[in-house]
Amino acid sequence: MTASKDGSKNRSTSAHDDPRIRVRRIYDEPEPSDGARVLVDRVWPRGVSKDHARLDEWLKDVAPSNELRQWYGHDPDKYAEFARRYREELKDDTRAEAFDQLKELAEKGTLTLLTASKRDEISQAAVLKKSLDSGRHG
Repeated sequence: MTASKDGSKNRSTSAHDDPRIRVRRIYDEPEPSDGARVLVDRVWPRGVSKDHARLDEWLKDVAPSNELRQWYGHDPDKYAEFARRYREELKDDTRAEAFDQLKELAEKGTLTLLTASKRDEISQAAVLKKSLDSGRHG
């Protein structure tokens, strides 16, 4: 990750990394370049007003199960296994439908996946981005 002149962080991109799909923290100031802003957490983030969030969607149904989220606890050592289990959860009907909504938004233009996670690079939003980048959810 590199910092730009304005201090914002830019992730390096790989051949399969769609720059139109972004992951950001809900606590960061909205930017005009965000495109569609979608919160992908199950629980509303503490201290954020709906006005400040400037969301286009809140897709609670795409979030990981409470059991998986609690098991994971954002432990970096568990991220690979969390990502694998979460991709499996994305196959259930409700989550698959919500994931399809994300795909549709991504096809229309820039999509910013928002999370309250302190480390967005190891969050469910990062797993969703990778799944969207690769065009699959299974």
